[in-house]
Amino acid sequence: MTSESCSPPGVPLSRIERLPRYVDRRRLALIKRQLDARLKRLDDDLERIDTELASLANMGAGLAARLAILRSIPGVGDVTAIALVVDMPELGELEGKQAASLAGLAPVARQSGKWQGKERIQGGRAALRQALYFPAIAAARFNPDLKQKYEELIAAGKEKKVALTAIVRKIIVMANALIRDGRQWTATRA
Repeated sequence: MTSESCSPPGVPLSRIERLPRYVDRRRLALIKRQLDARLKRLDDDLERIDTELASLANMGAGLAARLAILRSIPGVGDVTAIALVVDMPELGELEGKQAASLAGLAPVARQSGKWQGKERIQGGRAALRQALYFPAIAAARFNPDLKQKYEELIAAGKEKKVALTAIVRKIIVMANALIRDGRQWTATRA
C-alpha cells in the first residue's frame, strides 16, 4: 500500500499534510482573539476598580491626607498606600516596634536554653507583608535612604531576602512615623 493510495481520490498528499497546520493556525487565531478580549475586560475592570478606590479615598479629608503621606514615600504607590490604610488602620497611632510587630515584621528569636537558632518573622498581617514586598524591592533600588540600608545589610553578609524584610520593616515604621507626625517623606540630609 503506497502513500498515494491513503489519500482521498483527486487530493494531492501535500494538501492533506498542510491541513493540520492550517487548522492549528485558525485555532491559534481564535484563541488569540479570545485572550485579547479577556485581557481587555480585565483592563476595563482594573480601571473601574482604580476609579472606585480613588473616589473612596477622596471621600474623607483624613483618609486623603494619609494616602498622600504614604504616596510621598519612594517605592509606595497608590495600591500599596491603599493596602496600608486598609490592612493597618492603626498606622500613625503606634510606636515603631508596635507597628512592626503588628505587621508581623518584628524579628522573633528562636532559642531554648543554650541553643540559639535564627531569628524569624512570624504572625501579624500576612496580606500587609505581601502588599509591601514589591514596593520594598522598588524602594531598595530607588529610595536613597533605604537603598543605603539595603546595601549595608548585604555588605554585612545578610541574605538578600533578610535585607529585603528589613526594608519592609523600615517602610512600615517610616509610614507610621510620617502619619503620626502628619508630614511628607523627605530625603535624609547628610
